[in-house]
Amino acid sequence: MSKGKKHDGTSEETLIEVRKQKAERVRERGENPFANDVVEGELPLSPLAEVRAAFAAVQNEQGRYDAERVEPRPFRIAGRILFLRSMGGVTFLRLRDRTGELQLYCDEAKLGEAYARLEDLDLGDFVEGSGTAMATKRGELSLDATAFRLVTKAYRPLPTKTSFKDVESRYRQRYVDLVANPDVATVFRARSTIVSALRRFFDERGFLEVETPTMHSLIGGAAAKPFVTHHNTLDLDLFMRIAPELYLKRLVVGGFERVYEVARCYRNEGVSTRHNPEFTMLEYYQAYA
Repeated sequence: MSKGKKHDGTSEETLIEVRKQKAERVRERGENPFANDVVEGELPLSPLAEVRAAFAAVQNEQGRYDAERVEPRPFRIAGRILFLRSMGGVTFLRLRDRTGELQLYCDEAKLGEAYARLEDLDLGDFVEGSGTAMATKRGELSLDATAFRLVTKAYRPLPTKTSFKDVESRYRQRYVDLVANPDVATVFRARSTIVSALRRFFDERGFLEVETPTMHSLIGGAAAKPFVTHHNTLDLDLFMRIAPELYLKRLVVGGFERVYEVARCYRNEGVSTRHNPEFTMLEYYQAYA
């Protein structure tokens, strides 16, 4: 992620230093700013989408929730802070986890002295919160916090769509792109779903999934230029797999009449957004077909 000044003129180095100071304050209270865990409690940890699903019946077409019909059920949640705003003794935290987003409503009157610890939180921090479900005056489903805890402190500010839009950087730092552009995760999920569906297709038809060698002593299976590596113990040059074909056919010869492999392959050729030297190939063989 590129360095420089933020839109308000504050340098990234200054922001990082401020966050480090906040982490030190957390340590001085006897807490670990990098606990990196959410221990078991009286309540199980609920995915944010699960909390929303529990009140789907009281959500209108505009996505608003009826405050009078939201049952004050207890929940425990955790996620990354995407939005943080304080006004008049109330702080709103919007959290995101792998399933979605939800607001944590922090009221000073209810949290007491613990409310002051909110000053040590920043965008990007991971927090855990417990409370009861509610809806704000605007119809936003929230968790009325009775307790919260910093799980992991983020030193670097979160990237945004406007601050992280360089195409080359997005390709090279995909993990940062996922934070700034969460819609990108749809591609990852779609790929996982497709691969799972392909595996089910072959498994249901009696195919056996196998794993064949990734390093080959000979070039074969396709007309492509391979990557070359060296096995130190054997003092032998080897070629990274360009296709799993030859080993799969050997398995058929050995008596496995239906085999398939979801194989990682490597071809030392051109690079583009549609052609990558490292890719996944599905190859299968069936006898008597």
